[in-house]
Amino acid sequence: MKSLMMFMMIFAYGIVNAQTGTLKHFPKGSSPEEIGKRVADRFLASPHPNFGRTKPPSVITYPEVCAWYGALSFAKASHDKVLTGKLAKRFDPLFGEEAALVPPSDHVDHAVFGAVPLELYQQLKEPRYLDMGKAIADKQWGTPEGPHVKPESIVYANQGLTWQTRLWIDDMFMITAVQAQAYRATGNRLYIDRAAKEMVVYLDSLQQPNGLFYHAPDVPFFWGRGDGWMAAGMSELLRSLPSDNPNRPRIMQGYKKMMATLLKHQAEDGMWRQLIDDPASWQETSCTGMFTFAMITGVKEGWLDAATYGPAARKAWLALITYIDENGDIREVCEGTNKKNDRQYYLDRKRITGDMHGQAPVLWCAAALLR
Repeated sequence: MKSLMMFMMIFAYGIVNAQTGTLKHFPKGSSPEEIGKRVADRFLASPHPNFGRTKPPSVITYPEVCAWYGALSFAKASHDKVLTGKLAKRFDPLFGEEAALVPPSDHVDHAVFGAVPLELYQQLKEPRYLDMGKAIADKQWGTPEGPHVKPESIVYANQGLTWQTRLWIDDMFMITAVQAQAYRATGNRLYIDRAAKEMVVYLDSLQQPNGLFYHAPDVPFFWGRGDGWMAAGMSELLRSLPSDNPNRPRIMQGYKKMMATLLKHQAEDGMWRQLIDDPASWQETSCTGMFTFAMITGVKEGWLDAATYGPAARKAWLALITYIDENGDIREVCEGTNKKNDRQYYLDRKRITGDMHGQAPVLWCAAALLR
């Protein structure tokens, strides 16, 4: 009987190993090590972007933050200390001559910046990074102030939520990334517990019966990158959220429901579309990268069935990287997009190349594949 049980355990382990192996052993030129290095190097060579404008930004923009965080995550996962050093050197002027470029923590798109110094602290252990990142994370739940405060900001704050709440699905990466990073850097559960409470409010407000998310309560469209922010945000939160957090089961339920529906809408070639459920819309790379990251993370963490989601994530990765050109820029990226209750508005968004909305998820995927 013991021999039979041992055989069954070894057999089961072999199956799981084979299934997880679909996220390993990529053809030459398509490995996460090679792709991640190319895209990270491209990031280092790029000036601070400003949403396609030639004029430099007044503060560091959130797409750059997301790519910077992705490059740092890739450096950690690939044990590339030289790359970490170069990414830190890019940051150093923000303590001096470029200090004015540090965004104020007065809006979700600004506050996500804190994820970068908090990651630098985790890798380099220099207190100045922790001081900067922690102050931003604290301010997100602090006293409402600044030009973006609205009457509802006070209402949300009184409910124990961040006053920066606005119920756009984009927020659930912007808010959870910095709060999860603050938890990872300090070990203080306050940060991740309040991010989990926030996530449940967004799930209850925006997730639809099919598992996907409207861009906002008054915008009934399943915009690819918007849903991508949600998928990535849940993944980032869940991989660090303690098992005894009371909101974890609800968030996991929302995550798995979304992944199941995304599986049904994956195109034959492995991509996802600008409007996820609209066959007339175009195949878009930033959302594909975000969904791929969420699935890779789910398989690696054991939340998703490896036999089902492993091949889907592998197929998506191999499709996604074919959009990267010789410069390390990814094409078919939806331009920056506000919410609008108009299907044609989403279909007509410009498709651009090299935008950091698209570069960032490639780096997230490369890091997740190497974890």
